[in-house]
Amino acid sequence: MTEAIHVEAGGLQVERVLRDFVDDEALPGTGISSARFWAGLGDIVRAHAPRHRDLLAERARLQQTIDDWHRDRRSEPHDPAAYRTFLEAIGYIRPPGEPFEIDTAGVDPEIAAIAGPQLVVPVTNARYALNAANARWGSLYDALYGTDAIGDPPEPGPYDPARGARVIAWVRAFLDDAVPLEHGSHTDVIRYRVDAGTLVAEQRDGSTPGLQRPAVLIGHRGSAGDPSALLVEHNGLAIEIVIDRWTQEMRADRPAAFRSARASATSRPTALSTSWGWS
Repeated sequence: MTEAIHVEAGGLQVERVLRDFVDDEALPGTGISSARFWAGLGDIVRAHAPRHRDLLAERARLQQTIDDWHRDRRSEPHDPAAYRTFLEAIGYIRPPGEPFEIDTAGVDPEIAAIAGPQLVVPVTNARYALNAANARWGSLYDALYGTDAIGDPPEPGPYDPARGARVIAWVRAFLDDAVPLEHGSHTDVIRYRVDAGTLVAEQRDGSTPGLQRPAVLIGHRGSAGDPSALLVEHNGLAIEIVIDRWTQEMRADRPAAFRSARASATSRPTALSTSWGWS
């Protein structure tokens, strides 16, 4: 094994590979200089390291005490009541305190306000990170067609256009409820476009309503005049409307030719193509 090489950074001894990663890959584009980052980290470590050492020593004391208790009673049957009394006596279990409230500030909405999966993966493994981001998304078309969510499960066999039509109608009604237009319905849209950051829905009757709440449009993919996907927000969660006029299965989805509508458990997409245009 190659011996790690340490260098000085912010008054700390840091492995060179970590220092190089932070300086060359993590910090560029953030507006934070290398000197500022490492100085700040050094201050944090020096401020909190003594407390961390005390906590680690306390953890070691508790573990050793618990190990000794079990070794001394290895030949005896387990006594849950006595064990709890022992854990309370050494401070492992604390008595219940008075009711209290706690508040936080500066916490990302995905943790503080939005109920959804919190996916933690090693950022050093690109495949894990990509899978975690994609796991937050699910196709409404797939979920509705392949389950009994629309009232009955699908019959075995090839694609059923009649069932597909029911799925399409459900999704259009969902969009009318979640991201309604100023007037008219998503069912009657023949084309979507984005004009100066605002969604325009061209209708069969020639009218061009926007969204009742224009701010729910997060962005689009493709050209503004003929986007291949739209990203909208509802109750803090993202909905991606994917448009493909040439997908065989979805040719029945007229007039705007949706390929899919995908829902996400995150307030903003965490891994999308760089071709997204943010409104």
